[in-house]
Amino acid sequence: MIMKNFFTKATLAVCALGLATQAFAGNKDRSGQAGATELLINPWAQSTGVFGMNVSYVSSVDAMKTNIAGLASVDKTDVGLSHVIYLTNSDVTINNLAIAQKLGNLGVLGVNIMSMGFGDITITDYNNPEGGIGTYKPQFLNFELGFAKEFSNSVRAGIGATFVSEQLTSIHATGACFEAGVQYVTGKRDNYHFGITLRNIGTNMRFQGAGFALNGEAQQNTYSVTQLTPTDKFEMPTYLSIGTSYDFYLDENHLKSADETPKHRLTVMADFTSNSFNNDYLGGGLEYSFKDMLMVRAAYRWENGIGNTATSTTMYTGFAIGATVQKVLGGDKAPKLALDYSFRPTDRPANGVHVISLRFMRQ
Repeated sequence: MIMKNFFTKATLAVCALGLATQAFAGNKDRSGQAGATELLINPWAQSTGVFGMNVSYVSSVDAMKTNIAGLASVDKTDVGLSHVIYLTNSDVTINNLAIAQKLGNLGVLGVNIMSMGFGDITITDYNNPEGGIGTYKPQFLNFELGFAKEFSNSVRAGIGATFVSEQLTSIHATGACFEAGVQYVTGKRDNYHFGITLRNIGTNMRFQGAGFALNGEAQQNTYSVTQLTPTDKFEMPTYLSIGTSYDFYLDENHLKSADETPKHRLTVMADFTSNSFNNDYLGGGLEYSFKDMLMVRAAYRWENGIGNTATSTTMYTGFAIGATVQKVLGGDKAPKLALDYSFRPTDRPANGVHVISLRFMRQ
């Protein structure tokens, strides 16, 4: 009966998200044609430690970049900061700030701001191919507003909208995209989880600005003309992710009473991601927790051609590891502080991606 109800609700969740078959046809002829690919970057260490495959049980502000439904788990107020070392020995930096606030029985409202910088880039042109005429600083900014609600002890759902801005000195592009997600939990200790999320469905974007204008002289030099180079639109990197996980409480048989909380948890997870403009992902991971104070995790994500330098379309090797240390700063209802770290090895020259996060949670 439990499984019957689970599949019924899961089916309804998929329908509620409005999934269109043609949106996930997996047309790999369009690989690499999407823009705003910074939307695929997850700046949170807790979820990147398993390559974001924790869509079924992700919680706190991490959920805003993995599955918005998990935002509903916020007790009172959550604040998070993170920093991503994306390309070692480069000036590429990613910083992220998020705040989530519970609005009583109404639900949880969250805000996430991610900024991506590329340092100073030398300006070159036809007459100055070596530079010497200045520098410019590209800036990418994503501003996300999300809302999630826990409808019962078993079902959470959420929606979100992200404003995207990409700026150069005299060229810019803006757009907006949307997401939705559902989480379902069941079992004796709420230890079976299912999650589904649809992300980055949005408007087309187009670069425009004075940088596409070229001033020149007419053929007889009697007047000047300005030519504008036309630009094409590009789509957002839409994807659908479906994940499941199961919590094994390793010391459950040694508990003195049913009310006693297990100390050792081992979570096994699996996930499938269908990308509209990239290879699809399939993978699994493990997370071990001791007293909800120390957590270590590892995962492997497979995609077509990975591991083969001749056919691979990703810089990642497929592996990810991470850890979390968190502590309640006082009694049972005192705030909790968590420090997260993750590492995903890559092929050269990236030399791996490091993510560090700090989260403060009022309970």
